[in-house]
Amino acid sequence: MSKLAVIALGGNALLRNNQAGTIEEQEANTTETLENLIFLVKEGYNLVFTHGNGPQVGNILMRNDAGEKQYGIPQMPLDICVADSQGGIGYMIERCLINVLRRHKLNRNVLTLMTLTEVDPNDDAFQNPTKRIGKIMSKEEADRLSAEKGWTFKEDKKSPGGYRRVVASPVPRSVMNCEVVESNARAGTIVIAVGGGGIPVYTDKEGMVRPSEAVVDKDLASSLLATQIKADDFYVLTDVPFVYANFGESDQEKLEFLNYADTLKYLEAGTFGEGSMAPKIKAALSFIENGGRQSIITESKKLEDKSYGTKITMHYDEKDLHKYD
Repeated sequence: MSKLAVIALGGNALLRNNQAGTIEEQEANTTETLENLIFLVKEGYNLVFTHGNGPQVGNILMRNDAGEKQYGIPQMPLDICVADSQGGIGYMIERCLINVLRRHKLNRNVLTLMTLTEVDPNDDAFQNPTKRIGKIMSKEEADRLSAEKGWTFKEDKKSPGGYRRVVASPVPRSVMNCEVVESNARAGTIVIAVGGGGIPVYTDKEGMVRPSEAVVDKDLASSLLATQIKADDFYVLTDVPFVYANFGESDQEKLEFLNYADTLKYLEAGTFGEGSMAPKIKAALSFIENGGRQSIITESKKLEDKSYGTKITMHYDEKDLHKYD
């Protein structure tokens, strides 16, 4: 049986920090990323791609705001904006992937699935919004929108003096229609799912599915999906080739092979940046804890070279390295 892998595309796979965000830029970035992953298709993997949507969904919200001001077009709620971004980004990845497959003369169907992710409406995250979405703006602009819309803004640590909107990011409880994802993926179709962490919803007391004003963490939702579809491997693609202890400090240490217990110790000691690597580590550990074979964190350009990437397994032993190739 072919191995099944879930690949969580990082934000830089679609849009780079120094770019304006045009569709031409995003398509070029996406194609470059997919070219670096095509070797997995050639090796016979069955694949599920997931992706983020932070900049895109924020831009959709800003367009909503501008449309309401200039033309009186009613604003759509956050869950609809997440759905819009999921459909648009999924379409872009699907089309770029079809073209990459054709260039390599590979015959695979590609399917983008609108995906709902269930959350707990009583999650503490709703009392402390932390998920950054949208563009960086001045304090004056952030204050105006906060007063007009009731939105919450926080200063962006990477851009002192700049502010971004923050929304709740509840823990995902279940990815809906995971059986559809698994059956299609195991049949050889490359599935694109859980875009932007999935459209957040909850089930009310009458059993009805209701929208939730939130954004789900893409890596946690991807890890949950990987667990639900019983994937073998979970890849988290980011902008560095390895996970590092004390990244950017004088005592920075490359971590290539980790077992579950040691990784958890590092995490609990605050070794990984809470706003950067820590969520990816939590997602990787969750997958391993729930029966996954291995989690790999690296950048897409280094994935084919197995000497790169941080590999996390339950009981890593160097003499067993060949098991994870």
